[in-house]
Amino acid sequence: MQFEKIHNKGQARLFKSDVLEALTKTRPWVIYSLYIPLIVFMLYYSYAYLNFTLAFIFLTYIGALAFWTLFEYFAHRYLFHYEPRSQAGRRIVYIFHGNHHEYPRDKMRLFMPPLPSVLLALVVFSLIYLFSALIAGSGVYAYMFFPGFISGYLIYVSMHYAIHAFAPPRWAKGLWRNHHLHHYKEPERAFGVSSTFWDRVFRTLPGKDS
Repeated sequence: MQFEKIHNKGQARLFKSDVLEALTKTRPWVIYSLYIPLIVFMLYYSYAYLNFTLAFIFLTYIGALAFWTLFEYFAHRYLFHYEPRSQAGRRIVYIFHGNHHEYPRDKMRLFMPPLPSVLLALVVFSLIYLFSALIAGSGVYAYMFFPGFISGYLIYVSMHYAIHAFAPPRWAKGLWRNHHLHHYKEPERAFGVSSTFWDRVFRTLPGKDS
């Protein structure tokens, strides 16, 4: 994903319509207010009404968090950086991720906006529920797995926001460095944002001399 110039100020204009343009932007607190109550409710529901033990809920939740890191890596590498041949395809990729590479410091587009975020969350929950029903004979396990998956997303998107908006704390300088290398020097490496684990596994970690 290459651009003639990377802009550290300003925003991309994605739609001619002011209404549609407004729907492409959001602030972190909006997304937190949507998903944190949902996460808490689903975990409580799993314990109080579905009668799962706290230990089982915790293990399923942690497993979903771990699964998110793999999903994050593959989504970023193969979906967000997909290079379609058609003009329409390139337009879609630009709307979803390309504009971020051209304007990496646009804070209003570091979190997915509420409308597409909720629609995708519904699809993800439905898929998890269906998979749970097919594998385990009941879809109720989705009420524990989905909160872990969404928590992983919130950690990822919060880390992504921090990397683009703030100076790195001492313990996270490696993550900041890798992601900035991804934007400014090696866009085909460093696909992990919240973790470098899968970049190490799949050998896409930038070299020390980068």
